[in-house]
Amino acid sequence: MLRIFLAVCVLTISCGAALAADQDIKIGYLRQAPSKIRISLIDVPAANDGLAGAQLATEDDNATGRFLNQRFTLVEKVLGEAEDPVAAMNALADQGASFIVTSLDADRLLKVADAGQARGVTLINASALDERLREQDCRANVIHVAPTRSMLADALAQYLIWKKWDKWVLLKGSHEKDALFAEALRHAATRFGAKIIEEREFKDTGGARRTDSGVAEIQRQMPVVTQGLPAHDVMVAADESEVFAGYLPFRTWDARPVAGSAGLVPVTWNAAFDQWGAVQLQNRFTKAFQRSMTSQDIQAWTAVRMIGEAAVRIASADTGKMLAYIKSPEFSVAAFKGQKLTLRDWNLQLRQPILLFDGRNTVSVSPQEGFLHQVSALDTLGLDRPETKCKLK
Repeated sequence: MLRIFLAVCVLTISCGAALAADQDIKIGYLRQAPSKIRISLIDVPAANDGLAGAQLATEDDNATGRFLNQRFTLVEKVLGEAEDPVAAMNALADQGASFIVTSLDADRLLKVADAGQARGVTLINASALDERLREQDCRANVIHVAPTRSMLADALAQYLIWKKWDKWVLLKGSHEKDALFAEALRHAATRFGAKIIEEREFKDTGGARRTDSGVAEIQRQMPVVTQGLPAHDVMVAADESEVFAGYLPFRTWDARPVAGSAGLVPVTWNAAFDQWGAVQLQNRFTKAFQRSMTSQDIQAWTAVRMIGEAAVRIASADTGKMLAYIKSPEFSVAAFKGQKLTLRDWNLQLRQPILLFDGRNTVSVSPQEGFLHQVSALDTLGLDRPETKCKLK
């Protein structure tokens, strides 16, 4: 135990700092209940999706923080569909949470961010993928752990180009989120040299997702939807709304791989990921929660760990000093992805590798070898500094 204590002291300003007065750090977690609408029953999220990751990270923060007399407490608030997000944020702030991890949609997140500035609240976005939150609608008090759609699309595109599968057919859904992911895929194709040779839209006409005759109907429908396409290497699907993409693999007219919203999917985490010590985290999570860790879990885990990492490194619970350190070039956080994750100073987006998952195995990890950048290879994923519209305010 003495050796562990001394090792922690080396990482702090001084061993004297480790003997400072008790420091209580409350971390808020404001979330919407996860949607249960999924094509596959095995993909229906658990009620504690995301929350479990935040809880495990709080335990990890306390494991390191106790040597500095730091105690971390997670304070959760679940937002009802008709509930005011600003009131919920204020309730967490009233309990002493200056850092609040969020799993909210973009509109609610912006409302909370603008109201939170007056209270000195910093939000860490662990869910919303929207590019505009890091671009024209960026806020100086919102840090983003969740990747953008362009980061996910670029990660996929790099692998497809590495495979020399550069002729794509894009099949997009008819909802707003589908259009946003489709735009990210178009941008990735242009950026890395792929060609979208045809684009089609799958109209969501409603109706039951699961019926007794569903399998037979889908088996007849999907070939018709994908019939008559020009020669292509891969079908790329943009279906964040979970309407059709999950039905594409093995049902397309031509024998072609599927990627994007189904088939080969870009994610921040998956249950099969086992590199760079990830098995240790996977096992601890499974033991604690009796289920596998998801992307939402790792994003919430990383958000809470960023707060703990900052507090330990500066040996202080002062919110302003912690935030300044997180935004500084010296900050990084380890997240079992083979390299330390850092923050983009122009839009407060966390740089991170993206996993490509086929539903059973991690097929690859992007950025791919050979895709170079003058600052960090991770900046080949998502909009780069010269492209940004963000003016932090």
